[in-house]
Amino acid sequence: MAAADQPKLIVEADAEALARAAAERVMARLAANPGRIAICLTGGSSPKKLYQLLGSEAWRGRIPWDRVHWFIGDERFVPESDPLNNMAVARAIFLDRNAPAGHIHPIPTTAENPDAGADAYARELQAFYGADQLDPERPLFDLVLMGAGPDGHTASLFPGYPELEETRRWVVGVAKANVAPFVPRVSLTLPVLASCREMMFEIAGHDKQPILTRLLNGENLPALRARSNGETVWLVDQAALPEEIRGPR
Repeated sequence: MAAADQPKLIVEADAEALARAAAERVMARLAANPGRIAICLTGGSSPKKLYQLLGSEAWRGRIPWDRVHWFIGDERFVPESDPLNNMAVARAIFLDRNAPAGHIHPIPTTAENPDAGADAYARELQAFYGADQLDPERPLFDLVLMGAGPDGHTASLFPGYPELEETRRWVVGVAKANVAPFVPRVSLTLPVLASCREMMFEIAGHDKQPILTRLLNGENLPALRARSNGETVWLVDQAALPEEIRGPR
């Protein structure tokens, strides 16, 4: 599969409509695979409305929980009990009440340091995939959820950081974040994130307007460099759009 030249831009009216559109895309990916499914979640504030929908009575019955495995693209190197822990948030909102425990794959944060946690998660991903080398014709994930930080980072791959250029390792430790919270991180690398049938960014809210403007202008930032080997979609709401291209309200 070859990466598309440009992400597909889909504009929704507001954050609620964006979350519903994201949920429908999740459902479409689940329906497209009759076998074992792998979803890579994201942290931060962007996906919370989506997670609430997936755990709601109206949506959870549409998920084949016994066939879906849930991973995460990056993690803050803090205990699972810490409110900054990304997977802990997803678990509290929708996973723990619905997914089999063995189908939830958090990045370990009890290791000696972020590099050790990265190595452990790489081994878990490779065991799940059944190989230590990625095959372009056999994606690791059905869907990878992503966000864009105020500096253009995605996952925990920050502008100018050496981890952004990593092509050999599947997962890397990041000693210090470029933006708050300034805690160590563990992140999947760009080639591993790209190994998916679809990569879906959620970019919502007026505070995301400056970074979305930079991305739409083609600035070479991590969030622009992150592309699926299949389809890459940017779901944005009207509030995040630059004024010059914002449609009528």
